[in-house]
Amino acid sequence: MSDENADTHLSPHHRDTLEKILSHPVSHNVEWSSARKLLEAAGEVTVRHDGKMVVTLGGETEVFEDFGRKDLDTQQIVDLRRMLHAAGYGRTD
Repeated sequence: MSDENADTHLSPHHRDTLEKILSHPVSHNVEWSSARKLLEAAGEVTVRHDGKMVVTLGGETEVFEDFGRKDLDTQQIVDLRRMLHAAGYGRTD
């Protein structure tokens, strides 16, 4: 998937969230609920019995805790950024 068209199916809200996740320096106002909706639009999200979310995006699978409505911390954003880049979203700076 190329960078030019990876995000063409995303809504404007999802694109805004994607830009916040991919921005440098790290944005500190990305809500988990917005990130989760982006992941649901871009890939497959299932919730396990223990409440953790299994996210499959671009052939890669990661397990995330549901952080509720709080903002993501720097490491969580870096992890999401890596996963999104690997799936062809965003830039590769």
